[in-house]
Amino acid sequence: MLTRPILLGVVGRAHGVRGQVRVTSHTADPTALTGYGPLSDMSGRKFTLRWVGDGIAEVSEVVGGEWIKIADRTAAERLTNTKLFIERDRLPAPEEGEYYLSDLIGLEAVGTDGSPVGVVSVVHDYGAGVSLEIARERAGSLLVPFTVACVPDISLAAGRLTVTPPDEVEVPETQAEAAE
Repeated sequence: MLTRPILLGVVGRAHGVRGQVRVTSHTADPTALTGYGPLSDMSGRKFTLRWVGDGIAEVSEVVGGEWIKIADRTAAERLTNTKLFIERDRLPAPEEGEYYLSDLIGLEAVGTDGSPVGVVSVVHDYGAGVSLEIARERAGSLLVPFTVACVPDISLAAGRLTVTPPDEVEVPETQAEAAE
């Protein structure tokens, strides 16, 4: 199975004038983010963090094989919205019934009767709950809440999950929308 890097944090806005940044950690214990060692962005640049306050960190980047501390506000501002990843194999195996969301991407989605529905193409997590976007061959994407009721069975080994999509509601076009 193809492994994808796991998003562990995101660099926010600069804090002060000495190169510090706000960091949003996606680890269970936010302060544990620094314990994973070097983190990478999507282009492969490597970074380390050192907490200096609640959600505020100093950042160092590997440049020419050496760790260079980000030391001014301008350099820190260039890191805003940098997503920080770790390779999947550096994380512990999830507990029974738990999953890294990135492991769900690419799984075949089947109905409760075993009929093909599509393939999980994206996992969305906007904070109010996770949903799976399932790409279908002959229809638009299907969004399914990632709940036991809608995804009752997951088999990473088989590369498949079972979905029971909630009932779809057809919203009729209003006259105001038709006029636009």
